[in-house]
Formats: sequence, structure tokens, C-alpha cells
Amino acid sequence: MNCFVKTFLLASISLANAEEVGERWGTADREREYYRVVDVPTPEGVVIEAGAFEKLPDGRIAIGTRRGDIFFVSGVDVDRPEPKFHLFAAGLDEIFGLAWKDDALFVTQSGELTKVQDTSGDGKADRFEVVSDAWGYGTYHEYAFGSKFDPEGNLYVALGLSKSYNSWELLRGWGLKITPDGKTIPIASGMRSPGGIGFNKDGALFYIESQGPWNSACSLKFVKEGGFMGHPASFNWYPYAPNLGEAPNVPKSGSSILIEKERVPELVPYAVIFPYIKMGRSITGFVLNETKGKFGPFENQMFLGDFTQSLIMRATTEQVNGVWQGACYPFREELSTGILNLQFTPDGKLLAGGTNRGWPVRGLKPFALERLEWTGKIPFEIEEITITSDGFRVTFTKPVEAGSGTNLESYQMATFTHRYGAGYGGPEIDQTIPKVEAVVVAEDGMSATIRLNQLLKGHVHEFDLGGLRSRDGEALLHRNAYYTVNEVPKSGSR
Repeated sequence: MNCFVKTFLLASISLANAEEVGERWGTADREREYYRVVDVPTPEGVVIEAGAFEKLPDGRIAIGTRRGDIFFVSGVDVDRPEPKFHLFAAGLDEIFGLAWKDDALFVTQSGELTKVQDTSGDGKADRFEVVSDAWGYGTYHEYAFGSKFDPEGNLYVALGLSKSYNSWELLRGWGLKITPDGKTIPIASGMRSPGGIGFNKDGALFYIESQGPWNSACSLKFVKEGGFMGHPASFNWYPYAPNLGEAPNVPKSGSSILIEKERVPELVPYAVIFPYIKMGRSITGFVLNETKGKFGPFENQMFLGDFTQSLIMRATTEQVNGVWQGACYPFREELSTGILNLQFTPDGKLLAGGTNRGWPVRGLKPFALERLEWTGKIPFEIEEITITSDGFRVTFTKPVEAGSGTNLESYQMATFTHRYGAGYGGPEIDQTIPKVEAVVVAEDGMSATIRLNQLLKGHVHEFDLGGLRSRDGEALLHRNAYYTVNEVPKSGSR
């Protein structure tokens, strides 16, 4: 992945692998009506593979790149962007985390967390201070992803394995907490190939896990202190995490994750599973929408990129019986390259950046910086799905029409699960077709509560609501959504 393949070759690979990469949602023509994609030009001759973003106090955006540069960029929000790029720092290594505090950038790169400052005031970084280098780094694919600061001033780092399969270097495959005084605390084992780490609307910490060994699909996982994220390759470093005690028992290959959770209490189940190809193949960085309505009707939801499919998705989470779970939803396809990370601008637009270096992607550009902006028109969408004791509550962005909304046939459901084992990825198994027994539509038409004959723990519940229409006659922009059930609330608890 560290070699740079020429643009024309990668473009041909992208076209040749269109079938391999999987079908997209086929909704781009309608998506443009609500969220347009605007190119943000980059300086001629400069490669900007954006792996991390941060909003600066003066309104500029900091961009950290895979090539180790940090640019400060102004003008990203104007109608026809002609941004100015200022090179703030160079010489770092594959930046996948930026956080601003106390007039400094805290930069997560492959081998360390670095505090980068301009002490002379000339606009150039002149002080590079190691905050933590408590982990090893020495081989291909050993990436490190950093969070923003939590309210206590802690940062969090998610470390990928060595070559995605092994843990040859110290604490590879672990999640770390780095305190304001620079202390590094291992908090979770079992990560495989993270794609990003950050917080949901409730301040809970999550990271993106990639499909591969011990992971049948990409997923969003809650980073539980003391938790085991599922891949046992990193168990060899438990002696360096005395705060966590002994390593868990190695799980039995081939069972389901909820069955293994009964045997391995430390095992943390997937909070949101992204069905393979249907919802991307290599989920990457994510950002929380806190734009106060500037980006449309999806406030406090996570927006996530996908590298291979060059698209963006949404996700919502909720805690049920003390366990995190939630749903994912299509959002916007037809980005120009593989997405590595996302960031909302001061004006509430969504920056997306990335590259096609390393693997085939759908987007034909070798790298790109693009801006998604809401046109002001509200699409008819599934806004959010939450679980009830006997089904789900589906909220919409526009009122649903009563005829289709009360028709049981409008709510097509299916479920599936995956095996939890050492193999690379895995098929959808144990498929079922739940029966929709009743539907109650709210008086304002903004939600529908459906009752099913059964809810299956450990299953992804797939929604196809293509039969619904809004009161003004629109079909849903995206008819599908996927809710991961770990727990079912007790009757009357919500």
C-alpha cells in the first residue's frame, strides 16, 4: 500500500473491478437534488490524500495527509471554492488523527502521538513534541487512528494489526487512552484493522472495524474499557496492560458472537453491522453531525466514509439494557476517490477526502477533496430506526402518507446473522423473514411503529420500505436500512 501506482493504471483497475467492488445503491441521480458534491481544488502538483481533518479556531480547516503533511486551508465554504493551502508542517508519517488544543495540533501518526506547534508565530510548525510513543511500529499496514479530545482532555488511539493478521509490534491491535499528562493506558484488546475512532452524540467512544478475520462484515464497535473487540492476535500484549488482568479465553471459532459473549464476558458485540457490499466494503473515518440543521434533517448522526465504494453512509446508535446497538443507512454515492475521512466545516458542509492508493476503488481520481452541501430541499428518508419491546419505531424526514404508511405490505423485513470465527469475512446465515403484525402511524405522519412476530438477538434486521410514499407523493430516497439487535428492551421501558 505504500507504493504509489500511476493514475491511469488505478483508473483502469477501478473500471475493471466494478463488478468485484459491488453494486451501488443506484440512487445518485436523486441524491444530487438534495446533496450536491462540489470539488474543492487542490494545489497543482501537490498530492493531498486527506486522512484527518480538524476545525481551527480561526475558521480554517487543518488537513493531515497520508504523506505526512499538514495544511491549513481557508476558503472551503465559499460558493465556488478557490481555497488557499498553507503548508504548516511536513515530515510526519500517515496522519489519521488531528485534534486542536492549547494553540497546538495533536497529531496521530503511525508511530506516535505528536504535539505540533508554531512557537515563533510565522505560520510554520517549529516544535514537534512526543506525547506518546507507547506502541510499536515497524511493518506494512500498521496504522494508528486518533480521536478528538473528550471532556476530560483524553485522546484515544486505535491501532491496526501488523499486516492485518498479526501483532508483531507492541500493543498492535489495541485501543489506548492518552491522558492530559501524557500517560498511555491500554483500554481494549482485539482490534483488527480500524478505520477511525470517535464519539457518538452521547459521548460514548466507538471505532470502525474492517471486514476480515474474526469479522464477517465491517462494523461500528463500542470501545469498552477492559473490553475485547474480537480478534485474539493481540493477546500477547496483556502483560503490558496490567490494569486489564489476564487475557480472555480464546473464543471458539465458528459460533455466533452473542453465544461467545456468554463464554467470554469481555467480548464486545458489534454495535452496528454494515452488510458487506450492500453498505460498503471498507468503512473508514466518521464524524458526528452537530451543524444545528445546516446539513439537513440528520442532526447528531454519524456520517461515515467507505474507501472501496467511494460513498458516504449514516449511522445511529442507542443503548439498550446497557449494550450499544443501532442502524446504518445509505446517504450519498458517486464520490471521486476512496474516502479516508470526513469533517464538517464551520458553515455546516461536509468535507470528504481520500485516495485510491493501495486498493481498487470506484472513484477514478487518485486523490480528491470534495464538499457535500445540502441544497435546502428535504428528501423523504428514513431518518432513524429505534427498537421497541416487540418491533421498531421508524421516524421519517417528511410525513408518510396514511394509505401506504398503514399498509403492512409496505414494511418488508428480513434478518440474518454471521458466524464469529477466524476465517476472513463470512456469508449472511440463518436468514429469517419476520412477519409484520401491526403498524401504527403517528398522527403527524412523522413516524411509524411496527410490531413483529419476533425479534432475534444477534441478527441484523433488514428493512425494505420501498412501498411507502410521503404525503406529497415521493418515494423514499433510500428504501433500505439495517438495524443490529443485541438486546431487546423490556415492555414499557420506552
